[in-house]
Amino acid sequence: MKESILSLTPLHWKDYELIDTGGFEKLERFGQFVLSRPEPQAIWDKSLNEEEWKNMTHAHFTKEKNNPEKGQWKELKKIPHNWQLSYQNTDGLKMKLNLAMTSFKHIGLFPEQAVNWDYISDTLKKMPVKKPKVLNLFAYTGAASVAAKACGADVTHLDAVKQVVTWSKHNMESSGLDGIRWIVDDAMKFIKREVRRGNKYHGIILDPPAYGRGPDGEKWILEEQINEMLKLCAELLEHDHHFLILNMYSLSFSSIIAANLVNSNFKEVNNAEHGELYLVDRFNKKLPLGIFFRFRKI
Repeated sequence: MKESILSLTPLHWKDYELIDTGGFEKLERFGQFVLSRPEPQAIWDKSLNEEEWKNMTHAHFTKEKNNPEKGQWKELKKIPHNWQLSYQNTDGLKMKLNLAMTSFKHIGLFPEQAVNWDYISDTLKKMPVKKPKVLNLFAYTGAASVAAKACGADVTHLDAVKQVVTWSKHNMESSGLDGIRWIVDDAMKFIKREVRRGNKYHGIILDPPAYGRGPDGEKWILEEQINEMLKLCAELLEHDHHFLILNMYSLSFSSIIAANLVNSNFKEVNNAEHGELYLVDRFNKKLPLGIFFRFRKI
């Protein structure tokens, strides 16, 4: 089996830009607003000086001393708490996504994932299935779900947090779509039930965190449970026409680990690609933002 090892970054996205990175921070433009946030992998020096960063920034995120996972936004210029960002690729995929500044540093969007939205769009448009079934696990605010729905798929979107599922609904509605199936549940419990029911999907998207909790306190630890989850996904994937995308953000994982996990659990892995997702700032510094493994049989 031949695999391609790639480094992928989004191209031609007018509404988003990574401006600068360094000093454990990143400076990004989302539409007309510029945010600065902590970034643990940006261990090099900034290209712009501190005054330049401050002059460009609308809001800056500061972590809490006693809880590095939480913090607060400090507004330096007038900025709404909620706003929208458009995404359009060269293949006709169009989405409108809702952003908001949360106490967890995130704003409801991972821009590096645009390369996977394009992959979903390209795959579904080529798949000779009238209405492909797609399952998005750990789906967060659902840009991948919206991308699949925009291409005519029958989409099931699952996340353990009710608030982000509501956020995902807003993204679907803002994009002029409807009909996504929303599930608030523990991902492992759900796919075990799906296997027992004998359900099948043409596409499965997994974006698991390193650590997490289900709606009833179920514990998720990536390195302990991802192997079992992929075994179950192998039972859920349609044989003749299918795709799978696995994203992982654990700093200790490489795409070779992802490749070993997938290849050991799936009998047939076609057109496989794995590697790093990254963004490039104005000064050509590449910021790594996770690993991926994906394959498809169209």
